[in-house]
Amino acid sequence: MKISRLVSKIPASPTLSIDAKVKDLRAKGNDIIGFGAGEPDFDTPEDIKLAAIEAIKNGKTKYTPVGGTLKLKEALCSLMHEEYGMDTTPENIIVSCGAKHSLFNLFLTLFEPGDEVICPAPYWVSYPPMIEMSGAKPVILDTRSTGMKLHADMVKDAITPRTKGIVINSPSNPTGMIFSRKEMEEIASLCVENDIIIISDDIYNKIIFNGSEFFSIATISPEVAKRTFVINGTSKTYAMTGWRIGYCIGDKDVIKGMTRLQSQSTSNPTSFAQDGAIVSLKIDQGVVEQRREIFEKRRDLIVSKIREIPGLDIISPNGSFYTFPSITGHLERFKTAGNLADFLLEKALVGVVPGEGFGAADHIRLSFATSEENIINGMNRIKEALSTL
Repeated sequence: MKISRLVSKIPASPTLSIDAKVKDLRAKGNDIIGFGAGEPDFDTPEDIKLAAIEAIKNGKTKYTPVGGTLKLKEALCSLMHEEYGMDTTPENIIVSCGAKHSLFNLFLTLFEPGDEVICPAPYWVSYPPMIEMSGAKPVILDTRSTGMKLHADMVKDAITPRTKGIVINSPSNPTGMIFSRKEMEEIASLCVENDIIIISDDIYNKIIFNGSEFFSIATISPEVAKRTFVINGTSKTYAMTGWRIGYCIGDKDVIKGMTRLQSQSTSNPTSFAQDGAIVSLKIDQGVVEQRREIFEKRRDLIVSKIREIPGLDIISPNGSFYTFPSITGHLERFKTAGNLADFLLEKALVGVVPGEGFGAADHIRLSFATSEENIINGMNRIKEALSTL
């Protein structure tokens, strides 16, 4: 049967494709080390699991309001007040089936054909396809020549009368870079001046290294906050990737539109998962800091191992749990990151994500959300396989 033009143009997520391939090879008995998955290897904290189990036992298995329960929204209001210093109301919040779903709903609600949306590259693989599905055009700003940092003058040069929005992801997937406060303020000023909507994807806001502090563009001023939509979720911070709880906070009329859209697709996010999410916001956050420290130690380890491999170059990430090394020393032989990734999977039994899906065909992404043993063994395999060339 004929597939629609819209769906025919949608690329499969390369991160999920690599993860599926690694799991398939493992199921067939292969000793594969995977650096592809964008999810913590930790378990969901016990109190969160128990809250969801208790909710099921108490019969909380029915529909909830489409945009999430009032109790969860109120907990998110408290979170925004405590961590962002911002006062918001439940009508400014929608809870969706993961932060990816929140972004999808937001893009379809805000953008339409003829609009342009600025998207710094390297970018998370799903930003451009989602923007394109709305009918808008992603305007890619390549930051590889500026140390993976987005500067305000780059944004200024990209603005046209069609510019409707800009995506800010800090810490970034895949680079782990963090926007400086100064650059955020300059970019926010341009957005106010040119009536540009800001999408602030804060999903890695608790995974920060080098003593850095998370800073959200939404907190610059009330004027900036009015045009900013904050995206976040429980997946990365609390190892709840499979629970599918994400949320968007912003203008109440847009939130209403997103809720109408969600009512015709998924309806509400899972009822008992919302109870787990409420507890995630209220438990002792020491577990988050403990895991952040483990991630930082793993970051130091994988960066040091990458720097031992000729032909690879790396800017150490300041957040998230990804490294995004350049493979320029091997491009003459492999031509693309995809070819190198295929080679490493076949010869080294190591799964990495090629950079093409992130807008950087001369890089690969390696997640260090895995054990130190896997990092050491996996990087040694890569070094050995490349040394034979």
